[in-house]
Amino acid sequence: MDPSPIDVDTIAAVATAAGRGGIGVVRVSGLNLSLFIQQLLRVELKPRQAHLCSVYDEDSQLIDQGLALFFAAPHSYTGQDVLEFQGHGGPVVVNAVLRRCLRLGARLAQPGEFTQRAFLNDKLDLAQAESVADLIDASSIEAARCAARSLSGEFSQKIHDLVATLTALRAQIETLLDFSDEALDFMQSERIADKLTLLVEQLQAIDRAAQRGSLLREGIHLVLIGQPNVGKSSLLNRLAGEERAIVTDIAGTTRDLIRETVLLQGVPVHVIDTAGLHETQDIVERAGIERTWQAIEQANIALLMVDAQNGITEKEEVIISRLPGRLTTLVVHNKIDLLDATVKPETNHHYISARSGAGLKELSEHILSVAGWNNQSNGVFMARERHLQALRQAIIHITAAQQQEQALELMAEELRCAQQVLGDITGPVDADSLLGVIFSEFCIGK
Repeated sequence: MDPSPIDVDTIAAVATAAGRGGIGVVRVSGLNLSLFIQQLLRVELKPRQAHLCSVYDEDSQLIDQGLALFFAAPHSYTGQDVLEFQGHGGPVVVNAVLRRCLRLGARLAQPGEFTQRAFLNDKLDLAQAESVADLIDASSIEAARCAARSLSGEFSQKIHDLVATLTALRAQIETLLDFSDEALDFMQSERIADKLTLLVEQLQAIDRAAQRGSLLREGIHLVLIGQPNVGKSSLLNRLAGEERAIVTDIAGTTRDLIRETVLLQGVPVHVIDTAGLHETQDIVERAGIERTWQAIEQANIALLMVDAQNGITEKEEVIISRLPGRLTTLVVHNKIDLLDATVKPETNHHYISARSGAGLKELSEHILSVAGWNNQSNGVFMARERHLQALRQAIIHITAAQQQEQALELMAEELRCAQQVLGDITGPVDADSLLGVIFSEFCIGK
């Protein structure tokens, strides 16, 4: 998609989900829709009022009757004239209305093009525009609330405040460079150092909130590993609340990866049940084990399942030795319902029964804890990877500026870099390719 701030085309799309429904909405946006509306509806619409009217084809045959809403520029979602026709929700009727719009000169909107125009016309900044898609794609009420918070501009305002502080600091440093006075320099330097320390603390707090928001958007990638028959599939079924994996006493029942997404406190957890890790001559089973190791490479957290009756054996030690160093691994002893009461539990290990559910609440809470979730969605923003990278780059630049007390020119340059990377969170963004990627993730009609 090639975004252009001077795009004057009239665009149209179905704004409701595909399939049958009670209502079907066709949305149109353009610079001046007066003539378009007259040709499509044969009435004059007053802005921001609902009108009952009909859509006719070029042969004056009735297509549909419904409510039309007109929003005159710039008081609309896109900042241009916007027309929404709310008709009956049958796909044949909705598509006929859309075809009529296209015959009148509109073109079919590309994914996210309405929101892209809102961004280009300063109705939304870039972070707010991204949160529109996040709100639509939210997989839990917690994720929806965080996306709505970002859409309201709360996240953007924090970024704008930081950029404004950086601007003021840069101006202060320029004053020191232009009007050097030793006494003034010393006093000003003390104040600047304090402000830089406060900036880093504020950025770190926003980064922590953004990381939690990223968890709500991206989820946790969790892989269940261990020897055959230690209860991996039983745990998957227990987490999913249904029989997603076949459970038998026969070793090697699970030969391929089984994926399921579950919600823990509103956080999506992408769970992968894997083939048991052991030596085998079975070609199919060996292929499944190879896929297990591939899944491990992609995971954030691994649950190493062991039989509580046997504990950690040499075979588990071999598995642990092969695990990537960056991977967070939790040892989970399953089948505690069969455990002898005299067996002493290992420190920092989890003890559960996938069959009865005993210990799962504590295990779930620990999974979220090590992933960075603290069960508090208040103040959390729906963040993307580029937001996190920008926040961390800003922290690096400001920390570097703190080391340049005797070289104010270099301090000013580090602050300029920090200001630039923070500004890219909300816009402007010069790279057309980045805008294309962002808005192509949207559905058509949004």
